[in-house]
Amino acid sequence: MGAYCKLSMFSFLCLIIILVVVSGEESPQLVKDRISLLSFRSGIVLDPEVALESWNSSSNHVCHWTGVKCDNASDHVIQLDLSGLSLHGRISPILANLSYLLVLDLSRNFFEGHIPAELGYLFQLRQLSLSWNLLGGNIPEELGFLHQLVYLDLGSNRLAGDIPAPLFCNGSSSLEYMDLSNNSLTGKIPLKNECELSALRFLLLWSNRLVGRVPRALSKSTNLKWIDLESNMLTGELPSEIVRKMPKLQFLYLSYNDFVSHDGNTNLEPFFASLVNSSDLQELELAGNNLRGEIPPIIGNLSTNFVQIHLDENLLYGSIPPHISNLVNLTLLNLSSNLLNGTIPLELCRMGKLERVYLSNNSLSGEIPAALANISHLGLLDLSKNKLTGPIPDSFANLSQLRRLLLYENQLSGTMPPSLGQCVNLEILDLSRNKISGIIPSEVAGLKSLKLYLNLSSNHLHGPLPLELSKMDMVLAIDLSSNNLSGSIPPQLGSCIALEHLNLSGNVLEGLLPATIGQLPYLKELDVSSNQLSGNIPQSLEASPTLKHLNFSFNKFSGNTSNKGAFSSLTIDSFLGNEGLCGEIKGMPNCRRKHAHHSLVLPVLLSLFATTLLCIFAYPLALRSKFRRQMVIFNRGDLEDEDKETKDLKHPRISYRQLIEATGGFSASSLIGSGQFGHVYKGVLQDNTRIAVKVLMTVIQQMIQCPLAQLMDCCVDLSATLPLSHYPHNVKPIVDQAVLRFPPSGMPVYYNKIWSDVILELIELGLICTQNNPSTRPSMLEVANEMGSLKQYLSSPPPLLIDEAYPKAGA
Repeated sequence: MGAYCKLSMFSFLCLIIILVVVSGEESPQLVKDRISLLSFRSGIVLDPEVALESWNSSSNHVCHWTGVKCDNASDHVIQLDLSGLSLHGRISPILANLSYLLVLDLSRNFFEGHIPAELGYLFQLRQLSLSWNLLGGNIPEELGFLHQLVYLDLGSNRLAGDIPAPLFCNGSSSLEYMDLSNNSLTGKIPLKNECELSALRFLLLWSNRLVGRVPRALSKSTNLKWIDLESNMLTGELPSEIVRKMPKLQFLYLSYNDFVSHDGNTNLEPFFASLVNSSDLQELELAGNNLRGEIPPIIGNLSTNFVQIHLDENLLYGSIPPHISNLVNLTLLNLSSNLLNGTIPLELCRMGKLERVYLSNNSLSGEIPAALANISHLGLLDLSKNKLTGPIPDSFANLSQLRRLLLYENQLSGTMPPSLGQCVNLEILDLSRNKISGIIPSEVAGLKSLKLYLNLSSNHLHGPLPLELSKMDMVLAIDLSSNNLSGSIPPQLGSCIALEHLNLSGNVLEGLLPATIGQLPYLKELDVSSNQLSGNIPQSLEASPTLKHLNFSFNKFSGNTSNKGAFSSLTIDSFLGNEGLCGEIKGMPNCRRKHAHHSLVLPVLLSLFATTLLCIFAYPLALRSKFRRQMVIFNRGDLEDEDKETKDLKHPRISYRQLIEATGGFSASSLIGSGQFGHVYKGVLQDNTRIAVKVLMTVIQQMIQCPLAQLMDCCVDLSATLPLSHYPHNVKPIVDQAVLRFPPSGMPVYYNKIWSDVILELIELGLICTQNNPSTRPSMLEVANEMGSLKQYLSSPPPLLIDEAYPKAGA
């Protein structure tokens, strides 16, 4: 216990010494700032980078904490910069106690909640950066009290409501940078005529919901270099009179608003004329405003420092003025999605620094100038969705920096120049929806540089798929659909390991679909519809973990199709037009199920069926005498064998005569039941033994009712019900009636005699095969050997029989 007290006393003394030392190092003002910072620190709930670890030690001087900077002369904290530390929490209003703070930068974190209004009392503040956080609510009007503020950045948050007027009009002349972009701010830009922001150089209000006109008072900000009002709902005429007074303007972004040109949205010349004095102007964006009018020739008088012009997504009409070629330093020209017509001016070829040219979705006509190949730095050329004709210039081979060539939806013709294969940096090649013919050059198919997609669909291409396509191991999509490509799909396409989309539909491809396609590790979509592919659909496609969309319709595929794996989300639409397919897809015919035990059951059934057929049909005419001899022996009464059989069976032998006597001649009074195949009669034998007799339908009824295809079955029933004592004399009338009822189809008359003999022999064979005594039955080998003779007899009867049945005329 005494030791514990000594230890506690020692710890207390140490704490006192530390506080004395710290208090000795920090002035009372710094101690006050320390307390304010620690209070701010308590509002931070997550510090994933452990950036504020130094704030947790009481031994560290506050001026040495992360993000803290002090003024040694005044012993005050003057800067708090915690930008980009991924801090989570809320901004504490206690920061307002840092009264000498000049810089507060909390940008690029995850602070939530409102901006504390108390920050407006940091009267010394020069820079306030709270951008790229999750701050919401309104901008506090108190921020308008910051008259010393030079830099204000609240961009990329979730701020809403109107912009407080004091931010723009507070009597301050120090503000140089204002960024309120990428929020949800509403209302007008609150710059009144009596207000002046003479020092303002950067005004960024893009991506909000601001309305109204650009305020005229902005023309007083003659030092403006950068104006970005893009993506709002601003209206009125283009601010010609405002920008005319901004000679230092370098960047002007007015895209995606509702501006109009002058003279009722018909005249762009006044606006472009107002920019002529802005000698430092580098970029102009007017896209997406529904501006009308022609591009005025005065565009060629703009600053030669111009680097980018965006006039896309408007309603500009007329031709492209050749004067635009005066902008010799232009690197990007975007005139796409307008109503421009005429040809591509040859003067564009003089703009040697062009890197990106967008002229798509217009009505440009004529041929593609071969001189475009002289723009050596050209990396993107988009001439799609026009009315261009003629061939693709062979000179494009000189565009060694070309990365994207988009010529789709034109009327281009001719063959694909193999020289395109020399564009070794090409990443996208889209020539779809033209009239290009010929084969796919192996030089083009072997472009290993293609990283995004190759689209040659909807042309007149023919020939096989080049094996060189397998070299495109970085391409994400290949679309060769709606052509006349033939031959098989090369398995080597499985080498395109980055492929995500493959469309080969609408061709005349044949053969098997390679299993290697299903092994592509990133394949998401496969369309091989409307070809002549055959065989089974590879199981590798079903097993693919990435495939989402497949189309096998209108081919010649066959086999079983499951609804497992990648096929689980498919409908019958993906398999239409393949008559050989069956399986578990809803709407698809079921396949015949095969079970393992069929391998045992089927041979047994076949054996039984074959035995029956052999016994019925295979008795040959060639052995007629043999069977008749056996029948004679039987009719004489082989009593010895019969007695033996009766003894073995332990049942009495009942003759046909005894059955007639017992049932009263099978009278109706003895009938006790009827079925599909006969009747059951009751009877009493002479020894008073009661019996039940099942009698098949009468022989004559069977012979009349059986169709020709079942004639042999009728003969079997006949042999089973016919008493042996009736053979052979009583059978003859029945046989004759059967021949008349079912004459041999398509055979001459003389064949009736042969047919009659065959029926008679079949009845005889049935009697022999159904005898109780096995010793009198023919063996299977005998019946099998005689079947061939019977078939030969039917197909080629002896001439002697033909002569007997059908004498020659005049004989």
